[in-house]
Amino acid sequence: MSRHLLIAGACIAALSLAACGQKADPAATDTVAADQAAMPAADVAPAAPAAVTMATDFVPMAAASDMFEIEAAKVAQTKSTNAEVKKFAAEMIAAHTKSSADLKKAIADSGQTMTPPAALPADKQAMLDSLKAADAAGFDKMYVDGQVVAHQVALNLMQGYADGGDVPALKAFATATAPVVKGHHDMAKMMADKMM
Repeated sequence: MSRHLLIAGACIAALSLAACGQKADPAATDTVAADQAAMPAADVAPAAPAAVTMATDFVPMAAASDMFEIEAAKVAQTKSTNAEVKKFAAEMIAAHTKSSADLKKAIADSGQTMTPPAALPADKQAMLDSLKAADAAGFDKMYVDGQVVAHQVALNLMQGYADGGDVPALKAFATATAPVVKGHHDMAKMMADKMM
């Protein structure tokens, strides 16, 4: 099951890269490949596009990440029977609702006229639909494994934009948000390790 999530995550990263029209830095690609080769298969997470530096690319990706986290957490709160998973899901709803508000504020502060998307992109909607369709026995593992992947992709996105983004207010948002996302990733990873 987690292998399917990893494949889906890799597809998301590839589609996001293609959609952004960005070319991955060959050195960054080599580094990711080397890191993945050094990790067990269960720990491999796809990289977000390394070169997301344009606000017009960053905003929809960051907003979609928050939307997906909130919706996936709502599913977890209704389907999970694990108290730790339900607690994590509640934290994800609160944190990603705040992050969405912070992103909107950063857009306003920047003077940009961008509007975050109102609906999930097709790839994230497909992941959410798979989560909703999961059977009760495998749900918690599927959700938690997906959270590890989703938060790694989001962390790569935030760190990349914080390093090279084109709009200072959005760079500040990405810089402030990255450690929070890292904390979520680490929590999800600890839960996933317990479920192995």
